[in-house]
Amino acid sequence: MTANVHEETSTAAAAEATELPTHGVLISDVAAGKVRSLLEQEGRTDLRLRVAVQPGGCSGLIYQLYFDERMLDGDAVRDFDGVEVVIDKMSVPYLDGASIDFEDTISKQGFTIDNPNAGGSCACGDSFH
Repeated sequence: MTANVHEETSTAAAAEATELPTHGVLISDVAAGKVRSLLEQEGRTDLRLRVAVQPGGCSGLIYQLYFDERMLDGDAVRDFDGVEVVIDKMSVPYLDGASIDFEDTISKQGFTIDNPNAGGSCACGDSFH
């Protein structure tokens, strides 16, 4: 019996040692459902939604959302009912507290990001500062 307790403790310690950092980005149930649907269409179970901030656009920074099979050094990850959202370590501060949603209306279809860290955005809404 003592061996089992020691084994469980070692397993738990190993799991904690390999645990990745987390981030403060949220994803709505609707957006998570859309990601799940897209992954099912692709027939891939090894992909994650990567969210990044890159230089560019009218206001200086643009968002990038894409599927990625890689985990990079320093990535922060958070699971939303089977949908993993990954953010690189340089983008985490720009996205902390942001929420991702999905709109499907006559005037707009696609993912949206509500980011409290954005000081402003351009007229087209594709970039921020």
